[in-house]
Amino acid sequence: MPNLLDIRRRIKSVKNTQQITKAMKMVSAAKLKRAQDRVVTARPFANKMTEVLGGLADRTDENFHHPLLDPRGDERYLVVLITADKGLCGAFNTNLTKAAQTFITSNPGKQIEILAVGRKGRDFFRRRGTTLAGEYIGLTGKGRVDFSEALEVARDVIKRFTEDKEIDKVFLVYNEFKSVMQQRVAIEQLMPVARKAQSADDATSSEAVTLVDYIYEQPPAEIFAKLLPQQIETQIFRALLESIASEQGARMTAMDSASKNARELIDSLTLNMNRIRQAAITNEIIEVVSGAAAL
Repeated sequence: MPNLLDIRRRIKSVKNTQQITKAMKMVSAAKLKRAQDRVVTARPFANKMTEVLGGLADRTDENFHHPLLDPRGDERYLVVLITADKGLCGAFNTNLTKAAQTFITSNPGKQIEILAVGRKGRDFFRRRGTTLAGEYIGLTGKGRVDFSEALEVARDVIKRFTEDKEIDKVFLVYNEFKSVMQQRVAIEQLMPVARKAQSADDATSSEAVTLVDYIYEQPPAEIFAKLLPQQIETQIFRALLESIASEQGARMTAMDSASKNARELIDSLTLNMNRIRQAAITNEIIEVVSGAAAL
């Protein structure tokens, strides 16, 4: 049975931990607000750019070719995995690494390489003996990311796909920010860029979207040569912003839960300490009364 000194020490230790979790929650709440604002600002541009370029690619001549548009084989994949640099954010990193593992196991016979953006994803696959195609550490750890940092990742991936021709497809795995309490693991094909084609069902549907025709002021080759790399850069930048906002939301939720658990543990320990102290006082009173009766 623990004595009062041990229980007091444990209560003090839990209170110190509770102070840390409360402070981390407040820091994450402040970072989340900024990250959420950046995500909300970046989403419309990234989505519209994908829509417009997909429509442009769908309307180009079949004989038009571009390295970022032309489909290749289906043997070599590159998975850009965006995780956090730090822990203490619940199942944020675990969900991402599990999704990447599931993607690998669901594509048997494929040569799949991992490009790790974030320390947790890198460490996870390195411990399992997986050879990484590359790593980028420190992009998300500071709670914000600059476009120049996303540009470095995007140019590396584009170079591997177009110049080196090491891979056939590039996939992006990240956490999409939904709310403070909810994040969704997203797996998206980044390259080759999909041509947005209208299905037969959509064409006959009364709610089908009217196809918008464009007048090209420059040759398609010149337009796509400039816009397609910018789209890849934009999509990677948006994914990093989504990941940072999701990480801060997950950490805020995890630290709030940890603070509540600490409070419940403190209440339980305090109750136990009072019971032990009351039992000790009762024993002392019994000893005094027994001694007095013996005299």
